[in-house]
Amino acid sequence: MTTVLQANPKQFVSTDFTRQIARRALRYLQSGFAIHLRGPAGTGKTTMAMHLAGLLGRPMVLIYGDEDLKSSKLIGSQSGYTRKKVVDNYIHSVLKVEDDMRSSWVDSRLTLAAKEGFTLIYDEFNRSRPEVNNVLLSTLEEKLIVLPPDSSQNEYVRVHPQFRAIFTSNPEEYAGVHATQDALMDRMITIEIGESDIETEKLILTNRVGLSPTQSLKIINLVRSYRRRSEHTKSSSLRICLMIGRICHEHDIPISGQNEDFRDLCHDVLISRFDRTPELEASLAKLLDQLP
Repeated sequence: MTTVLQANPKQFVSTDFTRQIARRALRYLQSGFAIHLRGPAGTGKTTMAMHLAGLLGRPMVLIYGDEDLKSSKLIGSQSGYTRKKVVDNYIHSVLKVEDDMRSSWVDSRLTLAAKEGFTLIYDEFNRSRPEVNNVLLSTLEEKLIVLPPDSSQNEYVRVHPQFRAIFTSNPEEYAGVHATQDALMDRMITIEIGESDIETEKLILTNRVGLSPTQSLKIINLVRSYRRRSEHTKSSSLRICLMIGRICHEHDIPISGQNEDFRDLCHDVLISRFDRTPELEASLAKLLDQLP
């Protein structure tokens, strides 16, 4: 059974940075084009995709890219069967048995969204093998899904006029990522999602975690300073800030470089994400010493 989702507007933090991206993306979606949100991990691509789906006002269907994903998980497959058995013993000396078995076709998420006019969110779509995504070519261009001949359904599915597709990908993460097809990329509009500005990160920590603006800025400045010294730019600082902020808030840990619990937390979260060297550990200790 395919689950249809509804967006939760409370999860989205609206700032000039996020509104500008949403305004551009919504414009393209309303004109009938698929969009592709591309950026490093932790920049809020999936959150933005779900927010856009909510703005469209239609239910959404979510798919996660996966190396083991098959085309049947996109369009559907035969699932189980229906059996009909008729025993005719009208004449006592003659026994007639009819046994009819038929497979049942079950639509998968892409077909469901296309038929009903839902919004499809395909998260990290480039983790799936390129050949699996071939079905999307005709879906986005010709507005048609070709079903396998044994589907016991119509050979083609016409795409509903209100169907929209939102894709996300992380080009910085090479492990487990496939090269994207030019033909597929040509059918969507790509928006680069960079790292959020400080004001956006501060509002997210304040609204989602419950920190004060001053506490949020302390964590943000600490994480950004450490990332600059480590020259690590392949992921956003936001996810790290949320992790540190939530633990501090839930366990009443003071956000201060003088507090041992806070120092241990920052060490465990930050050092594990970068190459562990004596220089980086000394750099983090110095940053924490400077944090009141």
